[in-house]
Amino acid sequence: MAEKMKKSKAAFITVEGLEGCGKSSVIRFLEEFFKKKKLEVQVYREPGSTKIGEEIRKILLEKKDLELSSYTELLLYLAARTQLIEERLSKDLSRFDVIICDRFYDSTLVYQGYALGLGRVVEQAVDIFSLGMKPDLTLFLDVDVEVGLRRLKAPDRIESRPLPFHKKLRTGFLKLAKAEPERIKVIDASGSLDQIYQRVKEVLIKERISIINK
Repeated sequence: MAEKMKKSKAAFITVEGLEGCGKSSVIRFLEEFFKKKKLEVQVYREPGSTKIGEEIRKILLEKKDLELSSYTELLLYLAARTQLIEERLSKDLSRFDVIICDRFYDSTLVYQGYALGLGRVVEQAVDIFSLGMKPDLTLFLDVDVEVGLRRLKAPDRIESRPLPFHKKLRTGFLKLAKAEPERIKVIDASGSLDQIYQRVKEVLIKERISIINK
């Protein structure tokens, strides 16, 4: 039997957004969308998707009496990301057609760099510890901050932060999107899920030549 042809580099798509924006639902939609096109899809989440990453996730999101400094929080996110890249992502880029990741380094730039005020330190750290990995397309799900927070049923440590923090997140993501409009596409995440899916689909169709049909 002839060897299966080696795949070209997978399209790497990340989904970013405010708390309660509907990321999980959109990621399920994306996975189904690409599978219907007979593409092989892999989905990750950050932090997580490796044994070490999932343990780090528990620490980062745990609400019980954990007083993490902002720098410790940054380092834990970076550790989970490098583990994911080295253990899975770098290998799976040649095994799948599309890789979807629930958050990636844009979240670090915004959550720790902008909203927590660590600034330039975060930019430098992200540049080093993303190990050259960059998304081909990033979907930022934008929703009114208070609307998103009302959707949450059991807020974790990050989600439980005060309203001004979450407002800074929105400002930070929109600044990133303005700085990188070719990569980061802003999706209106208000309205019904079907409306959101349609907006996502329109972006995918528009980007299909450069992202899917490489």
